[in-house]
Amino acid sequence: MNTQISSAKIIEGLSQVIQGKRDQIELFTAAVFAGGHVLIEDYPGLGKTTLARSLAALVASGTDNDRSATFSRIQFTPDLLPYDITGVDVFNSDTHSFDFIPGPVFSDILLADEINRTTPKVQSALLEVMAERQVTQGGKTRKVSPVFFVVATQNPVETEGTYPLPAAQLDRFMMRLSLGYPDFEAEAIILKQDPEKSILPTLNPVLHTSDLLFSREEQKTVWCHPALERMILSFIRKTRTHKDIKLGASPRGALLLLHAARALALIRGRNWIEDTDIFDLSGPILAHRLVPKNSSSSVPLIITDILESCFSEMNKNTDWTREAYDSTS
Repeated sequence: MNTQISSAKIIEGLSQVIQGKRDQIELFTAAVFAGGHVLIEDYPGLGKTTLARSLAALVASGTDNDRSATFSRIQFTPDLLPYDITGVDVFNSDTHSFDFIPGPVFSDILLADEINRTTPKVQSALLEVMAERQVTQGGKTRKVSPVFFVVATQNPVETEGTYPLPAAQLDRFMMRLSLGYPDFEAEAIILKQDPEKSILPTLNPVLHTSDLLFSREEQKTVWCHPALERMILSFIRKTRTHKDIKLGASPRGALLLLHAARALALIRGRNWIEDTDIFDLSGPILAHRLVPKNSSSSVPLIITDILESCFSEMNKNTDWTREAYDSTS
């Protein structure tokens, strides 16, 4: 199943449960298909957990198309230990050997709820798995699911008893998203239908984990205009020299922006990247990677300003136009 068809099914299924947030769901789906992880920074009760559970219900796991993807949830607390996440070796008195008891990371989709409420040591244990997709315990290395996907959450207003993620660990997340409050019509539907109770339990798998892996191969064929590639590089480099930015984006930020843009292009029915893909993804992918010099500075506004100047520069210095881009593609 190609990416456009399979992603449309995922977006439709998620939109039945998460009302009025189709734009955010599209970006979330792009991260899923691109193989990235997502940090959702939002207030309680806005559907963060429901979004992760809905995704797991829509993806079939293993060889059984009727079985939903394996889903685990970790409620992060200060007393959590690293092996509570990765697993632990337990002595078996019958065999006089140690048996490995897998932790919740050995699942297809993992919800890391309130990730900033646990210690940096535990945060690092999860983020290592996110980066390497493997766990080393007792001298043995064990691979996690090839489609291993983390949805981490944190509350942006509560700071008491929290351990904020440092920049190096935030960098492990492909995107940081916020669902926000629903509009009046969407909230009226939520009040009337209670989708988490009435629709979520009825969701069935609409694609297989192999479709996600196929999509990652398909994304390699998505074409990016050389002028657009140079614009992305210029954009990333300008974040490092901007007068209001203390820490700019790394090469990883540029790579993830390009990877996500390829996935989003396929989701939108194209095998080439457009400028709109870059505009829509730049904030979710780069805002959490930039550290402003002044806490009052608006990073999203800075990103928009830099991006607009880069696009203006590109259009002025090349004969690139939307029509020429489309015909070349």
